[in-house]
Amino acid sequence: MTERDTYKTISKSTESILFKDKNSKFFGYAFPVTTEDDVKFYIKKLKKEHHAARHWCYAYQIGKEKTIYRANDDGEPNNSAGMPIYGQIQSYNVTNILIVVVRYFGGVKLGVGGLINAYKTTAQLTLDASNILKKTINVDYLITFDYKNMNTVMRIIKEKSLNIINQKLEMDCQITISVRKKEANQIFEIFNHLFEIDIKPI
Repeated sequence: MTERDTYKTISKSTESILFKDKNSKFFGYAFPVTTEDDVKFYIKKLKKEHHAARHWCYAYQIGKEKTIYRANDDGEPNNSAGMPIYGQIQSYNVTNILIVVVRYFGGVKLGVGGLINAYKTTAQLTLDASNILKKTINVDYLITFDYKNMNTVMRIIKEKSLNIINQKLEMDCQITISVRKKEANQIFEIFNHLFEIDIKPI
């Protein structure tokens, strides 16, 4: 069985999506996030933007291989909002994403079943409107060497089409490369066997 080295996420925040049910309005938003601080930032922003709303329910998932997630009902009945939203994150198999559904109460109670349907549908419509893309899981390496070994290092980088994300080329040189996970061991071994060239994961 081959190890998975790709994941799906969204490239940018989506415009709000509106879903209505019995006068209640549900506004759906999706944001790319990589930390819980990102989550807090976007929720705070939406609470300012929709200060007259009744509920700001959300779910997020962060991580490429090991993931953490959270679902929040924000005052709605237990598991009627956060988990239906999270269910759509799972269904679309996306990560590093926050979905928030802002509810304006329309005066008519929807019941738990109605709420589950409304939050699930809003999350689904929001994900449908998002630009979902597949990315590779990469390993970053720092290569350290003397300037005289520059040609050797650059030749391998060119031959293997490696992605340079940082470089400092002076008397002692440092290059940071990003390698797709399934090719990482092979690339590490190539540099590791070279005399006077040091490679380490970062």
